[in-house]
Amino acid sequence: MGKPEPSMDQWLAEAKASENADKCGMFLTHNGIVRSTAKAQVRQGEEMPAVAQVDFSYDAAGVEAAVAEALTWDGVYYVKVWLNEGVLEVGESIMYVLIGADIRPRCIDALQNLVGKIKNELVVEKEIYA
Repeated sequence: MGKPEPSMDQWLAEAKASENADKCGMFLTHNGIVRSTAKAQVRQGEEMPAVAQVDFSYDAAGVEAAVAEALTWDGVYYVKVWLNEGVLEVGESIMYVLIGADIRPRCIDALQNLVGKIKNELVVEKEIYA
């Protein structure tokens, strides 16, 4: 079991009360969770046993730098990230990301880019099969 999960209601309330909230026309959240289907099966169609757990860790300094970078992207005014850690069960949250931006396309792109950077460069996920 990992860390206690944040409240998205609380995160959104904080975001809407933030210094640049008046510049945000959209907030998007991402909640990545542990699934029972292995990455190789989903992405390459390989037959794999079911995932029982994921051993998850991340580069905290790298995530902090990625958040700071995201705040320099055009139209992005709010970013908050939470990452779990340890051995996580199927259904447990891996990460939450909240992005606030001026317009929908920028908000969607920022969320996709930041989550992609975190997942591709800053985390280590080891699937443990059933």
